[in-house]
Amino acid sequence: MTPSNTPSPKLLDQVRDKLRLKHYSIRTEVQYVQWVKRFILFHGKKHPLDLGAAQVEAFLTHLAVKGNVAASTQNQALSALLFLYREVLAVDLPWLQDVVRAKTPQRLPVVLSQQEVAQVLSRMEGTHGLMAQLLYGTGMRLMECVRLRVKDVGFERFELLIRDGKGAKDRVTMLPQKLALPLQVHLDKRRLLYEDDLAKGMASVYLPDALDRKYITAATDWGWQYVFVAGSYSPDPRSGVLRRHHRDEKLLQRAMKKAVQAAGIAKPATPHTLRHSFATHLLQNGYDIRTVQELLGHADVATTMIYTHVLNKGGKGVASPLDLL
Repeated sequence: MTPSNTPSPKLLDQVRDKLRLKHYSIRTEVQYVQWVKRFILFHGKKHPLDLGAAQVEAFLTHLAVKGNVAASTQNQALSALLFLYREVLAVDLPWLQDVVRAKTPQRLPVVLSQQEVAQVLSRMEGTHGLMAQLLYGTGMRLMECVRLRVKDVGFERFELLIRDGKGAKDRVTMLPQKLALPLQVHLDKRRLLYEDDLAKGMASVYLPDALDRKYITAATDWGWQYVFVAGSYSPDPRSGVLRRHHRDEKLLQRAMKKAVQAAGIAKPATPHTLRHSFATHLLQNGYDIRTVQELLGHADVATTMIYTHVLNKGGKGVASPLDLL
């Protein structure tokens, strides 16, 4: 029990503690804490308990009008404030139900043709080239790729096990046969780096859900190591422990941007575009949409259906009358 003379944690620390109690990701934690802080500063450092619906709407309006943020960003700010009031302050006020979320526009994803994908991938080398090929060849999300562990690579069955994906779900996707040998060569080099870290006592990696306490040696086991790692050590954002983390996703994003520009492609393609292209090209090749849904890890097939609108023919596959003249 906490001694009676111990000061109560600050509000932002309470938000962090509640987010960790509910197993929110570190990225969600950072964003939610930032939005709560901005909300408080916007209203002159007043305590949220002294604020109400009018102040919440004023903050969201400011983001939309002055900040010119996207609807998704505005809704993320609202979600953070709802979490603050409901989960941290334990206040379920009636006006919370009446706050209107911004209408998110329905956008079609950017998709590269197979020729454009080949042009981009041919201009990416080394580890980033391998990662980009994995994104296109498996349909993984960017963070699923950088967080991939050695134990989740199945060379015998040519499959990858995606752990704790979006929505905290696991799934299985294929490992392209073309990438089996390059990935094995990469892991051989990665093993040498791991052995060097092990000799220095620096081979420990982050384990989710307190597995490091349940399995004492797991944090330094080869199977739990990240496939793609950073070039140096850095402190863990939660525990402060100095260790080698997975590779920074921004490095792959920059490498992809350079490759797209070098290929002369005008589309705003990012690493996530390779996932969109993966799904679209599977549908073009005649694969069932339910199969594509499972490979992508979509909870609802309606999410996967968006790729039927970006197939090789525009206008829902209808031929233009001009082409019939």
